[in-house]
Amino acid sequence: LKAIVDHKTDGHKVHRADKYIHHNGRRSLRKTTKGWHMCVEWKDGSTTWERLADVKESNPVQLAEYAVANGLEDEPAFAWWVPYTLRKRDRIIASVNKRYHKRTHKFGIRVPKTVEEAIQIDLENGNTLWQDAIAKEMKNVRVAFDIKAEGASAPVGFQEIKCHMIFDVKMENFRRKARLVAGGHMTETPATLTYASVVSRESVRIALTIAALNDLQVKAGDILNAYLTAPVSERIWCRCGLEFGQDAGRIAIVKRALYGLKSSGASFRNHLADCMRELGYKPCQADPDLWLKPEVRPEDGFK
Repeated sequence: LKAIVDHKTDGHKVHRADKYIHHNGRRSLRKTTKGWHMCVEWKDGSTTWERLADVKESNPVQLAEYAVANGLEDEPAFAWWVPYTLRKRDRIIASVNKRYHKRTHKFGIRVPKTVEEAIQIDLENGNTLWQDAIAKEMKNVRVAFDIKAEGASAPVGFQEIKCHMIFDVKMENFRRKARLVAGGHMTETPATLTYASVVSRESVRIALTIAALNDLQVKAGDILNAYLTAPVSERIWCRCGLEFGQDAGRIAIVKRALYGLKSSGASFRNHLADCMRELGYKPCQADPDLWLKPEVRPEDGFK
């Protein structure tokens, strides 16, 4: 669902005069959605009329905000649930913001929120631990950006996003960690599927069991900055921040699937699938994220 664009009644709605019900001398709001239909716009641009009850079930916050914006919050079909929904939304947002800003230390080490704060902490401590973490991350992530010349204008047809650093302290040696992430919430949701599937636990257990029964060697690997190996599927740009050093303030076109973008997971999964096929692997019919390639063991001819 992209947006709620209109509403109508079919003549069976409960009128405002009948908004309350009385039971044992107590007055309460009537819980009803009868007679209301909402016109919703989908990601592909099409629109359909749906029952209020169905839209409320799937997108309660979006519907509550639409009701307030269009002066419907006093209607019986909305009055009994809209105020509660918006209060709950505000509580959740406030709770998340409070937790984020409340965390200032980890393992007794002060964790910065911004690049400027990271530099200030290093100056106070007389070291460059946070700046080294930023430099290491930027060395790996610069491949994702096509930085334009100074004074270049924003490209036509591209969406602007903001990028920022996330800081953490790892348990091993209290290593400082910095990760550049994109503000994917600023872009429109792609019309194509953005879900990225992963191999199931059952498939992993079965594969390990087969390896153990047939005396096969098991190897594990990790792809460094995995998302950055895949091309981005969105047309986006950003303005370089302080972490880009001498390029700060310049416009950069995002060329790789940055962490934080809506489509990054699907982009990496599709890119990985293409690479596996080029290596001669084929997906298992029972689990498309389990890849198989026939081989023969030289010593005994086991296939």
